[in-house]
Amino acid sequence: MSLKTILRITRTVGFRLTVWYSGIFIFSSLMLFAIAYLLLFSTLQHQEKDVVILKVREIRDLYREGGIWAVEGELTYGKKFRRKDPFFVRLADSQNRTLLLSLPYQWIEFDIKRLRLTHPRDLPEWVRIPAVREKQFLLVANRPLDDGNWLQVGKSTEDRMKLLFRFRSAFLAAMIPLVILGFSGGAFLAFRTLRPIRNLIRTIRSMDVGRMEARVPSPDTGDELDELIQLFNEMISRIEALIRGMRDSMDMVAHDLRTPMTRLRGVAEMALHSGQKPEDYKEALAECIEESERILQILDTLMDISEAETGAMKLELEEVDLADLLEDLTEVYRYVAEEKGLRLDLRTQEGLLVEVDSHRLGRALSNLLDNAVKYTPSGGRVEVEARRHEQSVIVQIRDTGEGIPERDLPRIWDRLYRGESSRSHRGLGLGLSLVRAIVKAHGGRIEVESQPGHGSCFSLYLPSPARSS
Repeated sequence: MSLKTILRITRTVGFRLTVWYSGIFIFSSLMLFAIAYLLLFSTLQHQEKDVVILKVREIRDLYREGGIWAVEGELTYGKKFRRKDPFFVRLADSQNRTLLLSLPYQWIEFDIKRLRLTHPRDLPEWVRIPAVREKQFLLVANRPLDDGNWLQVGKSTEDRMKLLFRFRSAFLAAMIPLVILGFSGGAFLAFRTLRPIRNLIRTIRSMDVGRMEARVPSPDTGDELDELIQLFNEMISRIEALIRGMRDSMDMVAHDLRTPMTRLRGVAEMALHSGQKPEDYKEALAECIEESERILQILDTLMDISEAETGAMKLELEEVDLADLLEDLTEVYRYVAEEKGLRLDLRTQEGLLVEVDSHRLGRALSNLLDNAVKYTPSGGRVEVEARRHEQSVIVQIRDTGEGIPERDLPRIWDRLYRGESSRSHRGLGLGLSLVRAIVKAHGGRIEVESQPGHGSCFSLYLPSPARSS
């Protein structure tokens, strides 16, 4: 493996997580060993001291009852018949002269000169005497007697050192598999933790080659990574829908612009080839301007829809009485309805306050009213009703017109889509797309119910934070 590859691996998040996981595991194991070792060391030390204290009391009682001879007899008996757990015993007078000394042969390595050279009253209650070669100690209890003499009783720490040595050896023997287990466990946990990230990277790379339908598998763990994956999939779905909409729009724009552009070119060519009078040129220019306005209207409306759907539309929000806004709009379309022989009715409640962009919302409502009047035959009726509905304000526009075929209902909101019945009427095919985009930009929604031959009903829901008192 090259140095470059090794450096690249060490920079990865997986490697760092492995090091952190294994490091924490190994460090925790070391801390557990240290705590266990200290507890074992402290327990053994207290046990040794307790054993020595019991021996001190035993010898002190013998000394009180029979003097130094009783102590010597007990120590001689113990050497013959009780060979386990031998003790160091020294009796010294007030001048630190040795009166009695019992030093087992296996302890000759201990340097007891310190006891002879230092007066007992200058020594602490517990004295540690090291061995000359081995790493062990003679733990000696230094106690005064009633007659002014001194009693010094000690015990070797050899058993304690052996037990602690075996404990350390066992731990060191377990360290190798412990380190292997730590790194293996760290690598496994890092692999499991980063699996959603790898799936995310794989999905993004597949999207580079145009696979917008690719999605990241969700682990369904409910954690932050699962939430990130769900948000990413939702974002990709929205992007895919936008791209699909852009493609469809481009196809429709290309199709719908072909007619006015062809007409525009045809008028200009006819004026150039056959026009001899200024009036002919003026008429041709007027038709060209009309077609240009139609093209610009299509493009402007598409831009407004895109801004609304992407959240980029700037809304100048203000508190508006919806009843007044509908009154002004219906007043404009009432003249058109009367000319066509239609009845236009308006019913509203008082105090329908909403926080909206009155210009944008007015444009959306105008489109709905224009469609209702346009597709309702003479003698029909258009009804506009506004009322409060729970935490929303609902505006319903009903007509008794042609209605919308069931197969066209799912597609009436698509850009530049025009059903068979609407192709005979002049229009861009963008009105309902713009209406839905504006309503969504205000945080509302729009629904439609329609039956061919019986008319349609568009229901527009707007949030209403303010309630009339």
